[in-house]
Amino acid sequence: MFKDKTIVYTSGTFDMFHYNHLRMINYARSLADILIVGVSTDELVASYKPKPIIPYTERLQIIEALKTPDIVIPQHSLDHTDLVKKLNMDAFVVGDDWFGKYDYLNELGVKVFYFPYGTGVSSSNLRKTIHDSYEEQLRLQRQAKPSIKEK
Repeated sequence: MFKDKTIVYTSGTFDMFHYNHLRMINYARSLADILIVGVSTDELVASYKPKPIIPYTERLQIIEALKTPDIVIPQHSLDHTDLVKKLNMDAFVVGDDWFGKYDYLNELGVKVFYFPYGTGVSSSNLRKTIHDSYEEQLRLQRQAKPSIKEK
């Protein structure tokens, strides 16, 4: 706590920004007097999953355009130990797909909230839907026979 203000940090890749991203950021905002949002760099993301479709600088600008965060910063590591010390955060909010991964922050005095994404939209699901739709269009184009007009 800084001058009786609760500092909350949330972070993510925020690739193909969608309503579950927004819901998590809004939830973090509801807990915070000061909300800091970290956006994972392309290099960080590539270390544990496929490269984002939207480049880091654009993802950062999307999050900066929101009214919700007070501060938007790059996230270079999944280990938040140093970040806790630098930002004096009181709480950390992350999607429940990371459940248990950040429990070590509790030992540093940071309350961890695993936000329930639930079912529905996710960047991974969007990526798969776009890919599958594209593959189906290609398949249909290959099956289509050219029409020959007789004179």
